[in-house]
Amino acid sequence: MTDRRRITLVTRDPKLQQRDWDLTNPAGSRIIFVDSVNFLPHAIARGLTEDGHDIERVVIDRTGTALQFVEFLSTLPVEFSGDVLYVSRDGKAFLSSPSRGDGRVLYMMGANDVEFYLQTNSLTSRSLAGEIVVAQIASA
Repeated sequence: MTDRRRITLVTRDPKLQQRDWDLTNPAGSRIIFVDSVNFLPHAIARGLTEDGHDIERVVIDRTGTALQFVEFLSTLPVEFSGDVLYVSRDGKAFLSSPSRGDGRVLYMMGANDVEFYLQTNSLTSRSLAGEIVVAQIASA
């Protein structure tokens, strides 16, 4: 049986503690792990040209450098309309999303924002996202 879900490409450092990726959610993205940031342009190109390889987003999780992230963004085909999330080893992150007009928008995110993004998009099984919302409500 062919999995027709949209794809989330994830690069990660195998030496670091891994997130609790949700690989079982039938309504979520199909998560595919990529060994290196250097393979991402080829995977994106394949996703744009082959049926069954519709890429919804890319997550660069605590691997690669900021320079590799910027270089990757500069090579993205204009046809790619997905998010690109870069998470550095210190937890700071940047999210590149398509803008309403032409081009892309870049957002700076903290560790809590990253957890919220991953949970909201059904990429992780458990997260701090619910605790963050409760804490924000409690402090209001």
